[in-house]
Amino acid sequence: MSSKTTYTKITAKIMLITLFFTLLSAFIYGDYMKKNAISSLAHVDAKKTSMLVFESLYSAMQKGWNKEDLREIIVRLNHVDPSMKIDVYRGDLVAELFGTIEKDKQAISQNANIQKAFHGEEILNILNSSFINYYYPVIAKKDCLKCHTNVKENDVLGVIDVSYPVNNLKVSLDEMINFFIIFIIVFSVVIFLAIFVEFNQYIIKPIKKFSNAIQNITKSHDMTKRVEVDDNIEEIDSIKDVFNVMLDSIEHQFYFDSLTGLENRRKLTEKLEEKVNSFLIIINIDSFQEINDLYGNEAGDSILKDFALFLKEIIPPNSSLYRLHSDEFSYLCNRTMDIDDFKIFASMLNEKISYKFFKIDGNSEVSLSATFGIAYGYETLLENADIALKLAKKSKKDFLIYDETMYMAKEYEKNFEWTKRLKRAIEEDKIVPLFQPIVDNKTQEIIKYEALVRIVDNNGTYISPIHFLELAKKNKLYHQLTKIIIDKTFKKFQNLPYEVSINISVEDILNRDINQFILTKLKESLIGEKIVFEIIESEGIENFEQVLEFINSVKSYGAKVSIDDFGTGYSNFDYLMKLKVDYIKIDGSMIKNIDIDKNSQMITKTIVNFAKNMKIKTIAEFVHSKNVFMKVQELEVDFSQGYYFGEPTEDIV
Repeated sequence: MSSKTTYTKITAKIMLITLFFTLLSAFIYGDYMKKNAISSLAHVDAKKTSMLVFESLYSAMQKGWNKEDLREIIVRLNHVDPSMKIDVYRGDLVAELFGTIEKDKQAISQNANIQKAFHGEEILNILNSSFINYYYPVIAKKDCLKCHTNVKENDVLGVIDVSYPVNNLKVSLDEMINFFIIFIIVFSVVIFLAIFVEFNQYIIKPIKKFSNAIQNITKSHDMTKRVEVDDNIEEIDSIKDVFNVMLDSIEHQFYFDSLTGLENRRKLTEKLEEKVNSFLIIINIDSFQEINDLYGNEAGDSILKDFALFLKEIIPPNSSLYRLHSDEFSYLCNRTMDIDDFKIFASMLNEKISYKFFKIDGNSEVSLSATFGIAYGYETLLENADIALKLAKKSKKDFLIYDETMYMAKEYEKNFEWTKRLKRAIEEDKIVPLFQPIVDNKTQEIIKYEALVRIVDNNGTYISPIHFLELAKKNKLYHQLTKIIIDKTFKKFQNLPYEVSINISVEDILNRDINQFILTKLKESLIGEKIVFEIIESEGIENFEQVLEFINSVKSYGAKVSIDDFGTGYSNFDYLMKLKVDYIKIDGSMIKNIDIDKNSQMITKTIVNFAKNMKIKTIAEFVHSKNVFMKVQELEVDFSQGYYFGEPTEDIV
């Protein structure tokens, strides 16, 4: 694995590289200037110096100075700069007129460069790149012919020998300015290239990769992805780590419930997209809002956390448990299991929840009950389980397993087709009553029945009223259903030795047509003593006088009156005293877990005691097990109704 670098190192690297190239450029250009000065500027400089010497001597000669005077000038010039040496050599033509100087003659004979100069050639010698030796031929001009009568123009009169070190070389100011201009340009270019190459490699490209990785995560909407950038920059790695930690946190918030720590509905939805054959249970805590209202939200949250831990303990290990929202959880089972085995498992799960007590504080605890919606297969499990849950709630079952008839009912509620079907069922006489037995708790003998409305579909399947009753009210078909059930029930029990309860609403009572229909049927049938009108009490009794008038009217024919679902909704003991009802049917939500729920036992006992004092009989509905039946017996409830004694059927045994 390659070692990581940092932007501090990169900056230092850029500075060092820039400094290196800058110094290298300065050195190369300085060396170039030195060579150029020596090779070109030195010649010009030496020539100017030689001409200056010549003009000085020429001025003296014009004044008639002799050779000794000229020699004195040369000596004085040599003293101006100790490092510079100047010599002047006479040629033969000058010697003819002004005499020979032995030293000059000897130097000329021994120095080839002087000899070349006397032939009119300028000689520049550079010694070890540090010393300049220049021989300048003095060429006769027209003015020279006045004194040098023996020469003609362009003859060489003499040679000036100038020698001085390179450090005395005069450099052109223009050259220096040009050098600095070029140096600045080269320096800027080098810095730009260094910054561009290094920053592009170590900053721009890594940041671009990092940005692209983030964009890919954003576009994919996949919270499980992480930023992966292959680079050698510690700062980028640090940003990447921080960003990935942030994504971890967001993913946890995105997929996990903050209160219980369980995976949430979103995670379950993604899991179900894999379309693996599975069982799905939605677990809804019954009446949990009442706990929040009674004990406060803080206590409710504590119970929810304990409930989640309890579910983890009782479901199989390595199973998928989710919190969907508020008081609703879900269990996803991918194991191969027979539907009957899963029903047993669901019953066991529901029973364990019912027997568990959850602490509120050091002194108080509550028991919970739950309703399940179950679906299995590959497709739309969550939607199907939710449908099953809602129907289980409506029908007050511990759990229901989704089937196609539930989906059909759900769809019918949403469209016109169901309204047409309901009308067709009325026209084709497909509205029928089913009858569920009610037993005397002392003798356990069937002494009466309750008539329950159903629709028979083309396959002979009975469709529960929870699928169509509200729709019937909206489409003004409800009263027709009431008439059909009353008519068929009266006929059914014309010659049977049992009482029968018929559900009617306050709306039915207040409807003049239905009211009159009931009284007519009682009058014509002469079986009023067998009929019990069970008022759906949860709808409330606002027009009290009219309801009381109806009760008195039907009782005049021997009929009895019962209040349904007592203990919820508009339950009011004052009603019982004023209405003079014969029966109270205790709501099933209190009965189904009454064997373990102390609150339900207390409320039921209160209702029973009051009813006994008022000489009103009590009926417990939703008696589904022996334990529940034994408890309602113990609480001295008079009658029981539920699947423990029999399902609703069309035939009466």
